[in-house]
Amino acid sequence: MIRWFAAILGYSFFRFPGAIIGFILGSIFDNLQSGKVKSKRGPVFGRPRESVTPADFELNLLSLASLVIKADGTVNQSELDYVRQYFVQSYGKERANATFKVFNEVIKKREISAQNIATVLRQRMRYESRLQVIHFLFSIANADGHVSPPEVQEINRIASYLNIQLRDFESIKAMFFKNPDSAYKILEIERTANISEIKKAYRDMVKKYHPDKLQHMDEVYQKGAEEKFRKVQEAYEQLQKERAF
Repeated sequence: MIRWFAAILGYSFFRFPGAIIGFILGSIFDNLQSGKVKSKRGPVFGRPRESVTPADFELNLLSLASLVIKADGTVNQSELDYVRQYFVQSYGKERANATFKVFNEVIKKREISAQNIATVLRQRMRYESRLQVIHFLFSIANADGHVSPPEVQEINRIASYLNIQLRDFESIKAMFFKNPDSAYKILEIERTANISEIKKAYRDMVKKYHPDKLQHMDEVYQKGAEEKFRKVQEAYEQLQKERAF
């Protein structure tokens, strides 16, 4: 250790007093080095820094996902797989596993409150980010190839707590249902809209759903935004063919 080397070096120059001074200075240096090492391994929220600690946002998002999965009374494996894949792609396998572990521990102790979670998210997230949460929840429900009425009802309830406007909710919902009015609902217009109104609606939706609005979020969220944006473009192209403009 450095303290003993310094003591020997001090003794060689100044005999016994030099050895004491060298030992003291060497001890201080040793402690500084030890402090640096400890700081790298110091605890964060009661855990070592190298361990993975899920963030509140991840747990809240997983909680909302669980409500949608259980909405129709059955737990579908394809929906569970979709959520796990989403979290692994977003946060990495280790962090995703840690999130699921903490969630399973917490869920046994308390009931999930969509209203409480939505209140927290509403305060911390931009509106366009909250829209992406609704798109994510619909994607979960659609993982088995069908969005059931109870799932729509649950997502609608969550959307209301997130202060999502009804027309925006219906627009995202229409992206997961194919019917004659889907393109109009996606663009948030009535079937009676004229060509000028359709073009204006498309420009407005491009501004609202452009992926650049989610550049501050994870890559998976940005991909979801791109998917939403693509649905808007497809709806517009469909109306172009129907109306021949």
